[in-house]
Amino acid sequence: MEYLDFELPIKELQEQFEKACQIGEDSDVDVTNTCKQIEKKLIETKKDIYKNLTPWQRVQLSRHPDRPYTMDYINALCGDTFLELHGDRSFKDDKAMVGGLGKIGDQSYMLIGQQKGYNTKTRQYRNFGMANPEGYRKALRLMKSAEKFGLPVVTFIDTPGAYPGLEAEERGQGEAIARNILEMTRLKVPIIVVIIGEGASGGALGIGIGDQVLMLENAWYSVISPENCSSILWRSWEYKEQAADALKLTASDAKKLKVVDSIVKEPLGGAHSDRQATFKFITAAIEKAFSELKDLSPKELVSKRMDKYSDMGVFKS
Repeated sequence: MEYLDFELPIKELQEQFEKACQIGEDSDVDVTNTCKQIEKKLIETKKDIYKNLTPWQRVQLSRHPDRPYTMDYINALCGDTFLELHGDRSFKDDKAMVGGLGKIGDQSYMLIGQQKGYNTKTRQYRNFGMANPEGYRKALRLMKSAEKFGLPVVTFIDTPGAYPGLEAEERGQGEAIARNILEMTRLKVPIIVVIIGEGASGGALGIGIGDQVLMLENAWYSVISPENCSSILWRSWEYKEQAADALKLTASDAKKLKVVDSIVKEPLGGAHSDRQATFKFITAAIEKAFSELKDLSPKELVSKRMDKYSDMGVFKS
C-alpha cells in the first residue's frame, strides 16, 4: 500500500504493529499487550490525521493510486448485470468515457463515467481519464437512450479535465460539453451524479448536471485544479496548497455553497483503505437518491432541476 507524505506517521506505526505481531508468531514471547498499545495508538493517529485534513491533502487523497475508479464502482454495484455500450455513432469509441446498462439491486440504470488507468499502459489507453468530444457525445447518446426507455441515469465523475489537445478542439470539445449541459438540464428521467475523485472544470460538468449530486468526502470539485490555478495566478506550481484553500473545492465547501446535495462518508483513511465499505456507502446513497426522485413526473424533474441550477450563484448584497 502506498502512503502519502502526511500519512508517514501511520506508515511507521503500521510497520511497528506488523513487526511486533510477527515477533509474537515467531517466538514464545507474549506481545499481546504491546500489539494492543500500538494498535490503539495507530487508530488514534489515523483519527487525528484524517480529522484535520487540509484542502490540498484531500486533493492528494482523491488522486491516490489505490483509490477505486469508475469501473470498480460499476462492477461492485452491478456485478455481472453490467453491459458496456460503445461509440458515439459519429467518430469513434472514447476509452476515457465508459457507459452502459446495469442493475443496482432490482433497479436498472444507465451508468456513465470517466475511467482512469491503473498503470502506465492503461493510463495511456484511457487517456488519463480525460475525454475527447466523442466521449461526451457517447455519454449523451447513452443518456438519450435511457430517456427513451425510462431508465434513471447515474454518472461517476473522476477527471482532471476534458482533453485539451488540438484535435479535441478541432472536433468541437467546447460544443460537445455545452450540448451535454443543455441536454442534461431537460432530460426527462432522474439523473444522479456521484463525484468519486477529481471533478475538474468542464470535463466534470459535461456529465455533471443532476437532480441529486453526491460527493465522496475526499473528492474535490472545482472550475480548475490547484496546480493550474497556482500557475495562472502566481506563475508557479509552488502555491498549489494556497490555491486549493482559496478555490473552496472540498466536499464540505461544495455542500455549503449548494453545488452538491449530499456528502458520502468514506472509511477512515479514504475510499481506498476499505473499498467494500465505500461501495456499500455509494450503493446506499444512490438508492436513497433514486427513492426521492422516482415518483416525480418528467415535468417536475425538469422543472426542479432547472430551478436548482438557476439558483446557483444568486446572492443578496
